[in-house]
Amino acid sequence: MRSGRLEELSSRTGEMMAGLLLVFFGGLLEVCSGVSANRGGYPSFTDEIPFKITWPGAEFTLPATGALYNEDDFVIMTTTEKEKYKCLLPSLTAGEEDDEKEYSGPSPGELLDPLFKRSSCSYRIESYWTYEVCHGKHIRQYHEEKETGQKISVQEYFLGNMAQKSQSTEPSEYQAEEAENVKPVPTKNIEGQLTPYYSLEMGNGTPCVLKQDQPRSTSVLYVCHPEAKHEILSVAEVTTCEYEVVVLTPLLCAHPKYRFKSSPVNAIFCQALAGSPLQPQRLAQLDKEQEEQLKPPFSAASEGVGWWKYEFCYGKHVHQYHEDKEQGKNIVVVGNWNAEEHIDWAKKNVARSYQLKDDGVQKVKLVSHFYGHGDVCDLTGKPRQVIVKLKCKESESPHAVTVYMLEPQTCQYILGVESPVICRILDTADEHGLLSVSS
Repeated sequence: MRSGRLEELSSRTGEMMAGLLLVFFGGLLEVCSGVSANRGGYPSFTDEIPFKITWPGAEFTLPATGALYNEDDFVIMTTTEKEKYKCLLPSLTAGEEDDEKEYSGPSPGELLDPLFKRSSCSYRIESYWTYEVCHGKHIRQYHEEKETGQKISVQEYFLGNMAQKSQSTEPSEYQAEEAENVKPVPTKNIEGQLTPYYSLEMGNGTPCVLKQDQPRSTSVLYVCHPEAKHEILSVAEVTTCEYEVVVLTPLLCAHPKYRFKSSPVNAIFCQALAGSPLQPQRLAQLDKEQEEQLKPPFSAASEGVGWWKYEFCYGKHVHQYHEDKEQGKNIVVVGNWNAEEHIDWAKKNVARSYQLKDDGVQKVKLVSHFYGHGDVCDLTGKPRQVIVKLKCKESESPHAVTVYMLEPQTCQYILGVESPVICRILDTADEHGLLSVSS
């Protein structure tokens, strides 16, 4: 091993590796002792290029496929316990060339034109607001509540209108000036992946009081997804009264520049040097602690959120609790189920919300259930109560469950439960949002 190389810390490779490993080990590493030969042109450290550190033994053969490795391309890493590792770095390439240059098909705007012309709308239902994206037309944010006499009160804001954004009448017409073959396709880090997108700007929304009555505006980012049905992936207010909506659509996938390219995970092989364990002891201890936390027993309907955990038993109760080794389990009853009380509540509130599908059929997207008579709140002197929102959420894992708890008013809660399991039963909801679930 050449000592001169172990003294060099000036190359960009050393900077990238030091930052990368500090992220992985969270303070386990003390210094980067050195780096090997120059690797000109290596990109600066970015979270858009995924890496994974593995800890092979002494008998190790570099993989014959995938990323290339050079045995002179390494860094020596030292932990705070003085454990030393020689880490081989992959040689990253600019990626494989595809048939983008030969593409002569429709532009992104033309590919999306059928979506705009058939007046299709997509919806995203969150804890309080519902978002409506009528493609090529407008974006609306609204909340519905039933008032006395079954009258529905609607609070709404238009986040952008297409027809008033341009003098043209059809979205495809004011997308025609695109120079797709010369302009680079913009990309965005979406759920950890660098993703190409096509942006549609909508302006002239509802005036914003916080910005001297300037109209709200939204950038709608259309992203290729072969199995999508134009659903809304996310809605974010990037700055005051300026929004960003990400929509998944299969229409863009016909354009090679907009196809999703999965980033390969680049392996970094770290071999222990003489006197060091196979992997850092503190890292091994951390892995063991995380494994213990994931072991049963646990409740499938429970989700930890900070200090408190929440237990939702459908048709029974919602509990908030904290477990302590010395004091045991401290339980707060947030709400108890009573079908008659829920029906009374549903007559005054929206208990069943719909989503209009592409084929024009309405599908139940969310139901809300009232759980009352919880423990008395010290701050209000009244029993706690909670609205449980059961929402269909598609996922690759059929049993995935997302749970969140909000407290919009003191001791009055909203518990959101989202899962693919719920998708299969929502259409059984009656006018009061009650589901037909076999016990």
